[in-house]
Amino acid sequence: MPSHSAVRVEKKSLRLPDEMRFIRTWFENPVSTGAVMPSSKALARTMASYVDPQSTGPVIELGPGTGPVTEALVQRGIDPKRLILVEFDPDFCRLLRTRYPAATVVQGDAYRLRRLLADTVREPAAAMVSGLPLVTKPLRTRLRLISDAMGLLAPGAPFIQFTYAPVAPIPKGLSGIKAESSETIWLNLPPARVWVYRGK
Repeated sequence: MPSHSAVRVEKKSLRLPDEMRFIRTWFENPVSTGAVMPSSKALARTMASYVDPQSTGPVIELGPGTGPVTEALVQRGIDPKRLILVEFDPDFCRLLRTRYPAATVVQGDAYRLRRLLADTVREPAAAMVSGLPLVTKPLRTRLRLISDAMGLLAPGAPFIQFTYAPVAPIPKGLSGIKAESSETIWLNLPPARVWVYRGK
């Protein structure tokens, strides 16, 4: 029977390829990827905690990358068949289809969300979870994204976004939208915060 230390080493070795994939993708296109490393388990769990597993309708994830938040959503009790994963990078799409064969993986630009998901989302979504690097985009692009998101979400359903920035990635004072944030998640590299937006 392997020792606890051997099990920890084995788990780290299984995780390493995801980290290497992320680093390579970040070097190739740092603005699109936005992060050097995948989200930590602490950050992923915090994001998933805002999704009600008893809700109905699809759960849309934007920019899942290698799937750390996807994994947290499944562990939270979200049926993988409800997941719609929107990813721009084709290599990550292939990886996600292998890891979550029951989920719907859509390759495309999440910043064109309404057009991209027009034929995929057939009922109001229960939640939208975003790993997109919003602060690298112009404000106009961010406002269009939140508008598209609210058009796809059920009334009161959350749009969940993490950020490394000290300010809200989408302005807090938008008409018809209320915002709240988590505490700083220090167990992430770099430390992050989760913002949740809901239609009033």
